[in-house]
Amino acid sequence: MASEAAPYAKTGGLADVIGALPFALADQGDEVAVVMPLYASTAAKVPSADRVRDRLPIWISSSSSYQVSIRALTDRGVRFYFVDCPQLFDRPGLYGENGQDYPDNHVRFAVLCRAALSVARHLFRPDLFHCHDWQAALIGPYVRFPFRTDPSVAGLPTVLTIHNLGYQGLFDPAVLPQIGLGREVLNPAQMEFWGMVNYLKGGIVNAREITTVSQAYAREIQTPEYGFGLDGVLRTRSADVAGILNGVDYGEWSPEIDPYIASRYSAHDLTGKSVCRRDLLQSFGLSAADNPDRPVIGIVSRFAGQKGFDLIEQTAWQFLQNDVALVVLGTGEPHYEWLMRRIAEQFPDKAAVRIEFNNELAHKVEAGSDIFLMPSHYEPCGLNQIYSLRYGTVPVVRATGGLDDTIDENTGFKFVEYSAAGLLHALGTAVHTFRTDKARWSTLMRNGMKRDHSWAAAARQYRKLYRQVLAA
Repeated sequence: MASEAAPYAKTGGLADVIGALPFALADQGDEVAVVMPLYASTAAKVPSADRVRDRLPIWISSSSSYQVSIRALTDRGVRFYFVDCPQLFDRPGLYGENGQDYPDNHVRFAVLCRAALSVARHLFRPDLFHCHDWQAALIGPYVRFPFRTDPSVAGLPTVLTIHNLGYQGLFDPAVLPQIGLGREVLNPAQMEFWGMVNYLKGGIVNAREITTVSQAYAREIQTPEYGFGLDGVLRTRSADVAGILNGVDYGEWSPEIDPYIASRYSAHDLTGKSVCRRDLLQSFGLSAADNPDRPVIGIVSRFAGQKGFDLIEQTAWQFLQNDVALVVLGTGEPHYEWLMRRIAEQFPDKAAVRIEFNNELAHKVEAGSDIFLMPSHYEPCGLNQIYSLRYGTVPVVRATGGLDDTIDENTGFKFVEYSAAGLLHALGTAVHTFRTDKARWSTLMRNGMKRDHSWAAAARQYRKLYRQVLAA
């Protein structure tokens, strides 16, 4: 159960997970259903969805209910149930508009969780609930408290996956009557968090197992630096916290079959990569930078401090004094958008930026760059560094979360201390290796291209975890 799934609704990596993991589980023999909202943007994408339940009352309290319909379709063996409640979900955004959260998000996702319980009672009988992030976390408290005597769902175990602990679903305690929970949850052992109600905490303390999207991130979130105030709670559940690295869709991200790149290539024949390099520089208006000894550094990212843009701000003027080219694609915080434009203006023959989300250009950056830069302050999993491996683009990353788990000395370069000096040293080492040791560079490229980070591997780990939960 989740708040988004590609291709039906997407704001970030969560959608990619829910758009891939269920199919990988189904391919390995599990029966899987996904429950998510029918947003305004989703409705046009599922015109053939059947209305399998109409005017279903979702009771929040004895005097408050919402009428929802459940629409369903089956895609490659996975059943998708869309919760149709125009009053709550028929809006331009998924979570908010113009940078502001919807003020009734506490109700919107409480109703989604209640609707998921109704799906489990009437349409699809699960052995367990797999809930993702705070929007789905109320399943645990609901099963534990108001539904504890309901024989159709009482006792069903939950697995909670935390994709980014920085987003927790914090609300005023006054919302409890509006979401159908009593004061029994407003204590430190349940959902109380510094005087607020914390949806994610409720999911953590009531889940049978807790997973994160990489092994390193599973360790990091149990520390004060990365725990966002929940590290103590997670340490008490340490034996139940596991990291399972996200997979990637090699049907979309692989240079052998990529329809967006100028020339296809593989680990056995890298000839096409130089063609992609020239095409990338041309696409960004840097044709003059096409020198085989000048490494092309690529960035595809949300422009934010979490992604390491404060380090880029401190170091860009220094490393661009070297003979390198830099291409940057993304959007984000206004200050960093301004910064990227300023860098491009100051180094017009070396740096170019596109302030946009552009899937085709993202593929071109992965294929045409020599080095991919991800200096994140923290990164629960990360996907672009895994795409880069597949495309023979050597990553330079900070050793945190999924970046630390996926990149090693055989495939890329890492720095540990979150500092400008650390970034400059790692990037400088990569540039020096590119220029002076072509054999070593070729080995790094081919090693990365042979790594398997498919969803099939991740699904096998989830299936093992599910069976452990059910056996317990």
